[in-house]
Amino acid sequence: MAAAKSAAALPLRIPRAERGTRDKIASGGGPETPGRGSDLIGGPTQPRNPISRTRIETVVSRSVAGVGVIFSLQALPIMLAQVHLRLPILAVAMPLALAVGIGAVLVAAVIKVGVRVTTGTVAVVYLAALVAWPFLMRDPSAVLDGKPWLWYMCTVATACAAVSFPLVWAAIYTFLAPIVYGIVRTQPSGGGADVLLASLDTVYATILGQVILIIIFMLRQTAAAVDAAQTNALYQYATAVRQHATEVERVQVDSIVHDSVLATFLAAAAAGSPKAAQLASGMASDALTRLNDAAVVPAGNDGLVPFNSLTVRIREAAEKLAAPFTFVECEIDTLSIPVHASDALFAASVQAMVNSVQHAGDGIVEPGRTLTMRANAQGGCTIEIADTGVGFDPEHVPSERLGLRLSIQERVASAGGSVQIRSEIGRGTTITIDWPPEAAEAAA
Repeated sequence: MAAAKSAAALPLRIPRAERGTRDKIASGGGPETPGRGSDLIGGPTQPRNPISRTRIETVVSRSVAGVGVIFSLQALPIMLAQVHLRLPILAVAMPLALAVGIGAVLVAAVIKVGVRVTTGTVAVVYLAALVAWPFLMRDPSAVLDGKPWLWYMCTVATACAAVSFPLVWAAIYTFLAPIVYGIVRTQPSGGGADVLLASLDTVYATILGQVILIIIFMLRQTAAAVDAAQTNALYQYATAVRQHATEVERVQVDSIVHDSVLATFLAAAAAGSPKAAQLASGMASDALTRLNDAAVVPAGNDGLVPFNSLTVRIREAAEKLAAPFTFVECEIDTLSIPVHASDALFAASVQAMVNSVQHAGDGIVEPGRTLTMRANAQGGCTIEIADTGVGFDPEHVPSERLGLRLSIQERVASAGGSVQIRSEIGRGTTITIDWPPEAAEAAA
């Protein structure tokens, strides 16, 4: 009873299987994640660096910059032909300001810095140039031959406004700039066009600007939807990982409690002699060691251990049991398995052997209790614990009996393996542990 009291008095440190997985996600490990780990814990948020939106903005800005350069070169000959009709200084200052703005947009689009500022500047400068056009002529009453060269830059200005301004202001600009141009077009300095021709130019420029705005807006909306879906998928993935880690942790803790702590308490309670008390004390020490190991070993350890090392551990554990086992094992120097799988297979094998010793009865006949460890066809290993004892009916095992379900089946399943239990009353029991499970090859 002293062993039971000492075991109960010591603190139980529960391993946190979730901790390693959550830290990996928060630090950017595993799948590429656009958001922060702390955001994922609280719920889905927009990513800090949206991938799709960034790409769309880059494509749009570079397209507008390229179109701006092409249209500027198209307007250059007409601007040179009309420069003698303008006031000397402003005739050069206005096109120079627009040329510098278009160049700045091109540079900003390439380096991905200051795109909104430069495009917004071009849109404002163009609108100011339209308003000032009639006041900067040498002879305002002289009728201009043809269209003002600013006409060829109208589409560039509306595209820049669509990139730089919010949706409402960009929509207003796509109406305002063509209307101002239509008014200028009816003036002598704008060519003295009639109202119908000026209206047609205005409608054409408005429709073209609206189409560009709609395309840019739809691209941005689509990119935002993709980024939101990506963030939501990442959040769901993180949630699934946490749930899986919690389930693995629950199986591990439940198995340890059932295998070690509960067995220690039962042995201590039944101890009626010094030898039995000493055995219970040893079981308590072993239980505490396993609890400490579970708390110290980090979750998600992906290291590999040789299969032969696992067979040695299982054989040493079997030799400590009260009933003997006949060993049938195969040396496999090339087979290695993950650490977490090795620990799960070891614990499940020991629990299966303990169950055989405790429940198979005394009427064991040849070949008695056998322990077979070998490689399987899936490139993994198979561990088989068999006896010729009293057997049982697996379909009628009470749900409160946790040995088979928690300590063996769920523990092995959490490591990616499978367990088959074959037993008949009066004909013995065979527990076969496969890692990886036999269905893995067919699924692959």
